[in-house]
Order: sequence, then C-alpha cells, then structure tokens
Amino acid sequence: MKTRGEIEAAVCDGVSHFEQEYMGRGPKDIRAHLLGDLLVVRLTGVLTAAEQHLVKTLPPEKGRDLLKQVRIQLIETARSALEAVIQGITGIKPISLHHDISTLTGEEIVVFTLAEAPQCRETKK
Repeated sequence: MKTRGEIEAAVCDGVSHFEQEYMGRGPKDIRAHLLGDLLVVRLTGVLTAAEQHLVKTLPPEKGRDLLKQVRIQLIETARSALEAVIQGITGIKPISLHHDISTLTGEEIVVFTLAEAPQCRETKK
C-alpha cells in the first residue's frame, strides 16, 4: 500500500507522461493533491509556443475561446487513457473529470472524482 505522497508523486509522473504523449509537451511544473475521493492536479507552463502566439495575436476572447475548445476536445478524445492512468495508480475508478486552462498564466487544472478514497498507509514520522 502506498502513502498519500507516493500516490500524488505517481499521479504527477503519469499525468506528465500523458501530457507529453498526447499534447506534445509536458508541463514545467506539476502538483497533485489527494483529498479523500478528490484528486486535484495542477500543471503550470503547459502552453506551447504556437498556443501562446495564437492567444496573443487574436482578439483576447477569440484566441482564448479557440484554445480552450481545442484543449477540451483533446482531453475528451484521450479521456479514457487519462482515466486509465489514474485508475492504474490509485486502484480506484475515476467517475468524473473536470478540466480548465488559463490562457493568461498557462496553468491547467484537472480534477478527478474517484469512486472512493484510495487506501493509503500512514507516513512514518
């Protein structure tokens, strides 16, 4: 049985690898937080140079909306693979996934609701 910290570290590795495979590049930084049956993953520095350029050159709302639509579609297309990564790490099936990205900061948030809280062993003090 893993500690909460070990699960969070494995989630960071798994999601980072997913981002590299499906999005073409990984985040500059990634953090995962397991809160009962809720798993929050925060990625920073995820926008590609082309995405940053797109957001800067189009009118703000148009560039933002276009980028968000593309990212949502990419996540939905690869959703089963991403959920399989999370289930493989936690041993628990994700029952929902929520996603958003900031075109201003390049920060991405992915939240998974799991069917139940994963069993964790206590860390040694």
